[in-house]
Amino acid sequence: MKPTGAITQYIDVAQLVLYAFWFFFAGLLFYLRREDKREGYPLESDRSARAPRVPIVGFPPLPKPKVFHLGHDEGDVIEPSEHGDHLPIAARPYGNYVGAPLEPTGSNPMLDNVGPASYAQRDDRPDLTLEGHPKIVPLASAAGFFVPKQSPQPNGMQVVGADGKVAGTVSDVWIDLSEPQIRYFEVDVSGAGRRVLLPVGFAKIDGENRRIHVRALLAKHFADVPAIKARDRITRLEEDRVCAYYGGGTLYAEPSRLGPVT
Repeated sequence: MKPTGAITQYIDVAQLVLYAFWFFFAGLLFYLRREDKREGYPLESDRSARAPRVPIVGFPPLPKPKVFHLGHDEGDVIEPSEHGDHLPIAARPYGNYVGAPLEPTGSNPMLDNVGPASYAQRDDRPDLTLEGHPKIVPLASAAGFFVPKQSPQPNGMQVVGADGKVAGTVSDVWIDLSEPQIRYFEVDVSGAGRRVLLPVGFAKIDGENRRIHVRALLAKHFADVPAIKARDRITRLEEDRVCAYYGGGTLYAEPSRLGPVT
């Protein structure tokens, strides 16, 4: 008499279910690993003396191109795309060996798109809310939004760089309409005749003394913060460039930051 679930003397239903699960799980891993190569691949290596950049795909191979329809009539995107990233690199290796760290070559390394100052070439269009409106806007143009009275009022606060000098004064705040919170401070830069954005993550608010301290930059560096085209919105590319500038300052703002920590 066969045991319950037995198919033959050596195979039963439990074994078949286990094997089916193994095949399914292996197929799932293969599918997910291939799908996550839709962006950022093929990788490019400079480890070959024959060519400046060698494509690296690995296993599994790239998936077939797929068309993604973007919302709010923003068009279509095909991934993986046929065009790669061939932008010039404003840097040179520190040493004459493969894998040497890069040294920025521009007059202002925070603008060279290298190291902590690097940014992605995102769409030069604003991020949108579910209703199709620009998501990050100045508080002055956001009807119904305000800074609570019990919180420090940012407008008029002085912005102080890592050198202790005043870089400018806050003239407005930019908020996220989808996740109501402050994203940027708009700073009227002293003596520069321009206004720039300061990401809130790089700001330390001193409400008692009405000051905002920024460790990432010196006061003089605020004059070169990447500008935005419109007065009432910021694009995805502009966001990355602005944030990368401050991120780069954590390493490049002062020569002493480039050396080892002692």
